[in-house]
Amino acid sequence: MLQVENAVVRYGSIEALHGVSFEVRQGEIVTLLGANGAGKSTTLRMLSGLHAPASGRITFEGRDITTVKAHDFTSLGISHVPEGRRIFPQMTVTENLEMGAFNRKDHYADDIEKMYTMFPILKERAKQLGGNLSGGEQQMLAIGRALMSRPRLLLLDEPSMGLAPLIIEQIFRIIAEIRDAGTTVLVVEQNASQALRLADRGYVMENGSIAFSDEAANLLNDPRIRAVYLGEEIA
Repeated sequence: MLQVENAVVRYGSIEALHGVSFEVRQGEIVTLLGANGAGKSTTLRMLSGLHAPASGRITFEGRDITTVKAHDFTSLGISHVPEGRRIFPQMTVTENLEMGAFNRKDHYADDIEKMYTMFPILKERAKQLGGNLSGGEQQMLAIGRALMSRPRLLLLDEPSMGLAPLIIEQIFRIIAEIRDAGTTVLVVEQNASQALRLADRGYVMENGSIAFSDEAANLLNDPRIRAVYLGEEIA
């Protein structure tokens, strides 16, 4: 579905991504792991058109999207839930969801009801301002807003950040349900244990490059991953 080939991203004179290559197959959950500054969020911003690569190639469903502008990505079938959620705090829950359908020409009331079925707490908060929601509720709203465009690929940046363990479990369960309903997911996550239990495959980024990749179950049992990302000593 998605293929990235030798992508280079620069911030001025600083090269943030150094020839990054990876792929996401339809129907998968793929996770990008790595420490702060490894290039994970930059990769997602590149994939949603916020930072065009200086070189390299990105294809989505066989189409070259390397130079597509950010405002055109939802029409391609790609939605991005950024780090920090970025909901509209002065809009109600319903208005936030409606913003996710801004480029749709059809009626989307049924999809709002689907979001309320997926996130029942949001239905209870429908008329509340987004800024008054808890962190977990805001994350659910951000995901629901992204799903309103009916994406075929969902990009999630640190969905568990700042959330309580029980809410994290709920969010990850919902991500699995989204995949099972037919949406492919690429998730950036520092919670390596949760991410690898959720994902089909994973890529580990170090210093702006892909260091290694494998099936998620293999990475979860890899001594390097367990030592560096799970805090376990290598026997």
